[in-house]
Amino acid sequence: MLLSYLRDRLRLTGTKYGCGGGGCGACTVMVSRYQPGTKTILHYSANACLLPVCQLQGAAVTTVEGIGSTKTRVHPVQERIARAHGSQCGFCTPGMVMSMYTLLRNTPQPTMEDIREALGGNLCRCTGYRPIVDGFRTFCQESNCCQGNGNGTAGCCLDGESPPEKSGNLFDQGDLLPLDPTQELIFPPELILMAQTEPQMSQRFIGENIVWISPVSLDELIQLKADHPQAPLVIGNTNIGPDIKFKGALHPIIISPTRVQELFAVTRTAQGVYIGAGCSLSVVKALLEGLVQELPEEKTEIYRALLQQLGNVGGQQIRNVASIGGNIVSAYPNSDLNPVLAAGSCKLSVVSKGGRKEILLNKDFLVGFGKTSLKPDEIVLSVFIPVSRKWEFMGALRQAPRKENALATVTSGIRVMFTEGSSVVKELSICYGGVGPCTVSASRTCAAIIGRPWNEQTLSEAYTVLLDEISLSPSHPGGKVDFRRSLTLSLLFKFNLQILHKLWEMVRTGSGIRPLPNQLQPGIQVFQPVVNGQSVDDQVGRPVMHHSAISQATGEAVYCDDIPKTDGELHLVLVTSTRPHAKIRGIDVTEALQVPGVVDVITSKDIPGKKFRTFTGVDEELLAENEVSCVGQMVCAVIADTREQAKRGAAVVKIHYEDLPEPVFTVEEAMEKKSYFQPQRTIERGNVTQAFEEVDQVYEGEIRLGGQEHFYMETQSMVVVPSGEDRELRVYLSCQHPTYAQESIAETLGIPSNRVSCHVKRVGGAFGGKVTKTSAIACITSVAAWRSGRAVRCVLERGEDMLITGARHPVLGRYKVGFMNDGKIIAADLHYYANSGNTADESVLVVEKVLLHLDNAYNVPNLRGHSVACKTNLPSNTAFRGFGVPQSMLVTENMINDVAMKLEGGLDMLTLHQIREINMYKEVSLTHYKFQFDPKNLLRCWDECKEKSDYDSRRQAAGEFNQKNRWKKRGLAVIPIKYGIAFSEGFLNQAASLVHIYKDGSVLVSHGGTEMGQGIHTKMQQVASRELHIPTSFIHITETSTSAVPNTCPSAASFGTDANGMAVKNACETLYRRLEPVRKQNPTGTWESWVKKAFLQKISLSATGYYRGHDLYMDWEKQEGQPYAYFTYGACCSEVEVDCLSGDYRTVRTDIVTDIGRSINPSVDIGQIEGSFIQGLGLYTMEELQFSPSGVLLTRGPSQYKIPAICDIPLQFNVYLLSDSDNPHAIYSSKGIGEPVLFLGSSVFFAIKDAVAAARAEAGMDGPFTLDSPATPERTCLACNTDFTQKIPPSRPGSFKPWALNIP
Repeated sequence: MLLSYLRDRLRLTGTKYGCGGGGCGACTVMVSRYQPGTKTILHYSANACLLPVCQLQGAAVTTVEGIGSTKTRVHPVQERIARAHGSQCGFCTPGMVMSMYTLLRNTPQPTMEDIREALGGNLCRCTGYRPIVDGFRTFCQESNCCQGNGNGTAGCCLDGESPPEKSGNLFDQGDLLPLDPTQELIFPPELILMAQTEPQMSQRFIGENIVWISPVSLDELIQLKADHPQAPLVIGNTNIGPDIKFKGALHPIIISPTRVQELFAVTRTAQGVYIGAGCSLSVVKALLEGLVQELPEEKTEIYRALLQQLGNVGGQQIRNVASIGGNIVSAYPNSDLNPVLAAGSCKLSVVSKGGRKEILLNKDFLVGFGKTSLKPDEIVLSVFIPVSRKWEFMGALRQAPRKENALATVTSGIRVMFTEGSSVVKELSICYGGVGPCTVSASRTCAAIIGRPWNEQTLSEAYTVLLDEISLSPSHPGGKVDFRRSLTLSLLFKFNLQILHKLWEMVRTGSGIRPLPNQLQPGIQVFQPVVNGQSVDDQVGRPVMHHSAISQATGEAVYCDDIPKTDGELHLVLVTSTRPHAKIRGIDVTEALQVPGVVDVITSKDIPGKKFRTFTGVDEELLAENEVSCVGQMVCAVIADTREQAKRGAAVVKIHYEDLPEPVFTVEEAMEKKSYFQPQRTIERGNVTQAFEEVDQVYEGEIRLGGQEHFYMETQSMVVVPSGEDRELRVYLSCQHPTYAQESIAETLGIPSNRVSCHVKRVGGAFGGKVTKTSAIACITSVAAWRSGRAVRCVLERGEDMLITGARHPVLGRYKVGFMNDGKIIAADLHYYANSGNTADESVLVVEKVLLHLDNAYNVPNLRGHSVACKTNLPSNTAFRGFGVPQSMLVTENMINDVAMKLEGGLDMLTLHQIREINMYKEVSLTHYKFQFDPKNLLRCWDECKEKSDYDSRRQAAGEFNQKNRWKKRGLAVIPIKYGIAFSEGFLNQAASLVHIYKDGSVLVSHGGTEMGQGIHTKMQQVASRELHIPTSFIHITETSTSAVPNTCPSAASFGTDANGMAVKNACETLYRRLEPVRKQNPTGTWESWVKKAFLQKISLSATGYYRGHDLYMDWEKQEGQPYAYFTYGACCSEVEVDCLSGDYRTVRTDIVTDIGRSINPSVDIGQIEGSFIQGLGLYTMEELQFSPSGVLLTRGPSQYKIPAICDIPLQFNVYLLSDSDNPHAIYSSKGIGEPVLFLGSSVFFAIKDAVAAARAEAGMDGPFTLDSPATPERTCLACNTDFTQKIPPSRPGSFKPWALNIP
């Protein structure tokens, strides 16, 4: 593939590996081709991970390095994403840059819709997308800037003026590099000359396992297909490529007809248009858009329906290369195009040695999963799409796990033809995707409607027929059976509304067909200005750009796998268990060792030192030796000369198992068998039992919260290099805790820690997932390097990473709450059951933090909590941003939600709002663990959030909206947070630093924190700048290294800046004091002169810094302690609009107010707030980890696991930093912010629940109801309990084996 060619052969490492399947956009490049027919240059973005190099004959490929660099000239796209603070960890940045760059090459003045579409195939896990959009918004034409979007009366987003309330700009738009299209790279003239003069010749590339043939004529293609009927035709490689990579498909011969002109021809007739089967989906989209503009509206029904679906097929990069013919013959069950094409009576022109023929694209053509009626030697030449006729209408409706760039759950194409001048149905075709092994035609339903008037009675009877005709078993692959069956009904009903709207312009029911809003608006970011008189050189408190942002945007930033390969370097691939619980009876590596290139297979017996790690008092094997306890547990590792050879070796390792009975997967099973990790934790304030006897009402409820994959953009990566003497190892890795990795490796090899040096330059995202598992994998890689004496590289593929490394703990929360009729909660008893997986990892610490935060912002006088870490046979879960707090507080907030619904008999959000206020901490108080704090700033955040969000008037407006709209509902929620900062284990709060001043005045700073995108290096620059009284340009932050700063603590718990900042401050203060005599001797001198003088006077210009940290503790026996240094406070108001018929939602607006003291860097902190919120939005509304009934993780990549994309961010996203706040417990009065705001993403969850309650109230249902997290479209739709969901007969529990487990 092009990606490996760029990275391994050309050493162009700016193009990143993120998923290998075209799902994340990290590997985006621009491909340019000369079109001899039109004498134009075509530019398009593409995923390098899917582009075969042998398909690029005659093409020019532009990578991020090609458009600009710090050594030459930075391109305006690179500059603007950096200056707008749109690059945090930076791993996704080159892909974002190249998507935007390609757009600008084609459209120098794009609209916001153009930008949103261009970035739709790019994922980011750090920023929350807002700063990326803001940076690229500066390229928009004036009509589409903030003024054009109705942002009104304030200054314009293009001229750098600020909207109202803005205390300052996060970035200055006044001096941005201008975009000059005339200065872009030209298309290589030699390629133009080659295209014009050189004759086309067939090509044949012979690889190790595949022969790639590229014909140039149709006759040659037909002959090749006749000779090799089983050989697939590949144009975009978006289907065959992933099958080869992820499913192990083997195709000895591949035919690539990209140069056969007949496959790309377009022919228009009066009856319709013939589109070459090789045309990309982007080309088809552009063609249909032109036809829609040109033809009368009545002739474009099918074209408009197809356009609606084409925008949902993959990201822009996929659409640019995937062909329409390939999309059709792939015959995926949930294809978006096939139902429309089938319903629209489209035809395929097919050619073979036997001649040409036309095939109707219908149920006789689509015959099964991935199967069509095409004979092996037949080739689809073109697709005929007819024009529509008068009184003919077409609809294309779908529902998907994510709004864009996601395979549909259910998709449909529906065409109706009326008898002229009447509502009597003459023709009808209804086709669905996602409800069978292939596209399904509802022929019986159509027959029940044809010949009858299109009215409510006809449709009502048709729903009964449809429900009987399209029946799914409860165990149907993909699950969501009730939801999918209800969607077949509701999508037909939506089409009915479309028809009624077109015929009679219905009003209230029109909400069923009106799309959810999607226009992104400029947000507001308000932060506290620096104090008057602060030196211009003092950057503390100013929005300083991330110190590596430019190099990240140019692709020059070096990540672990970008490190150049050393001579003789080997690659390691892990072999994991395929059984959830079994004894290992033997490991046969004989066949693996015979694979060419394989050097060795590492098993537990090869480990010279400790074979296990002990993190929380429980031993965890590095490699399983006698028994496995989950699918995905590491058993052995294969090392080979190349990664592909190592993969082939790993595939033939034979592990012989003896299955053990009754594996445990869910928390209910663990509770039944008392399968827990010890200790269990309990905490109580007051007398809960007695209080329950004295309250007016008691209610019991529960909520389930699913797990969450870290999905850091850079997968687990490391390179271990033996030095060749003194048993030394240099380890380069992407991790949060290099000291723990160093200790682990040393103990595994049986050598002192001083022989192992761990180096971390930067981490492409971590979120808690690069501590324990990273260290374990590093140990195994080190054993391989130790045994072979050669450098060994281990970079996990996305699917491996998701399978092996664990996730956020799924939790079952149960509660009993006692309250008075005025809403005051008197007693609460909460129980938390966390699914920890097969090893303890950090689970006990997680469930402890769950209990420490169960009060959130509420002063419940009688409060009891009990939490356990359940031991199951799933992959071990681990730390994740928030460390149990997002699970803990969701249960608490849901409990309060239920109290409000019990009191009112229905969800009145004003009452719920009042109940939250009634129960909040109001004055200096003690927590349930007897820690005293002042909630003043918590209440300020709450009040300001209500004010800034205009909550009261919007609450009223939402009520009016809901009265006017039957099938769309709006909901609001305001959620507070009180989050404890620092480690409750006091020894983890220490930090150290090392600062050197060189004779030229430059300063080198090393500290114990790792840069993961959170901006810690940037803040350390600001700290050193203030303390040394020099500009930040003098200061360089070097890599985090255990040989420079030893015994570091993890970069976690939102405490990295607090601890390391104080350590850097301490070292700089020491150095500045040493220079004081020199400064006094020459008060008018420069920094450089003072440094030179100090050296001559033999004054040391190097100093270590140390910060002891807070002495924090928690005594679980006494149930009291001071586990946190201070609290970070916040509040968030979110408003959503929900489609009751599909469960889809859109976050209309979000307002966040946070108290982070005095921000050291507002741009970094606001970026952390926004990114954390979007990650929380994903946790509570989108992201689902699914396991098969045998414990196999089913969601192993972006195609199955959906994190938020640009289409999911709030349409208006406002962040306010609380003013006039101080914090005496941290450096420069700042506060930690990395983790707290993630929980505020639950405001979207509770806003959805509010909207669902409105829908249920209209159906006559009130009181508490179940809505588990995440509030996916499936759960949301079913909770709305519409007429269509009520028609679905429930499956009897226990009568079937579900497709996926209900975790926790």
